[in-house]
Amino acid sequence: MTSTTRPAAPEVPRAAPFDEALRAAIRARGLSLERLHARLADRGIRVSLASLSNWQRGRCRPERSHSLHAVRALEQILGVPEDSLVSRLGPPRPRGRWVRHVPGALPYREVCPVHASVDRLLEQIDGPGDGRLEWLSCHERFRVGPDRREVGVRTRLVLRALADGVDRHVALHYNELGLLPELRGTAYCRAGRTRTDRADGVTAVELLFERPLERGETTVVEYEFGYGEDAPLTTFYRRWFRFPAHDYLLQVQFDAAALPARCYRDWQPNVSTEPTDLQELRLTGSHTAHLADVDIRPGVHGVRWEWD
Repeated sequence: MTSTTRPAAPEVPRAAPFDEALRAAIRARGLSLERLHARLADRGIRVSLASLSNWQRGRCRPERSHSLHAVRALEQILGVPEDSLVSRLGPPRPRGRWVRHVPGALPYREVCPVHASVDRLLEQIDGPGDGRLEWLSCHERFRVGPDRREVGVRTRLVLRALADGVDRHVALHYNELGLLPELRGTAYCRAGRTRTDRADGVTAVELLFERPLERGETTVVEYEFGYGEDAPLTTFYRRWFRFPAHDYLLQVQFDAAALPARCYRDWQPNVSTEPTDLQELRLTGSHTAHLADVDIRPGVHGVRWEWD
């Protein structure tokens, strides 16, 4: 006759914060993050290795529903008492709380015609730091090819952290025809997870800073979306601003073989309002129209053009 004894549950310090408790439980079980990742996948729970690493290092914490579901599964896998990890997370820190701290901030549904898709993709990218980054500057160059199609757009952001530990920004690209671009490059950051919704034409790319920021610290990120042979025809480019920005520069550069008849700067306070032309823009000698402004208020800012 044989018998087996169930291993004792690992001891976790009572006052330990979530990340310390998680590290202690993992260490006691002797499981690698890769093995934990595989165990979660066996249960149909998809959490990236990067997220598991960030959780145990305290760089971010699980807050969304699917992340909390993963933590409860980790309690079972690691053999710790039910709620022993979840209870250490404390009250949730919803993104909306940070939004309310920024005067005039707008939710995605106010500035984005496909906000449900955007929200869904952001749900899949944990901890983007929504509302914890102040936009000091946004400079963009949008290029139109000789066939009147979008070539690409390069964006440079200067951001300032409003809290300690912010380590990423999520870049979004939207095309109403459902054509998805490529991420052609980044600078001063590296690309993390990419999520797409072809039905709504939305691409979300996680841009990871070189290191987590301290409150008040600034960083610069650059990235470029572009198209190849499947580029869409285009008559406008617009940027969604959910938060105020200190300045915005948008340059729209046309190929010499396809110059527009007219260009206008337009504006929407929200997507339920039709765009309003604010002024006609002149082309420079380099076949470029631009808008430049300071004290940018939340809403949709952009340039549209008309062909002959």
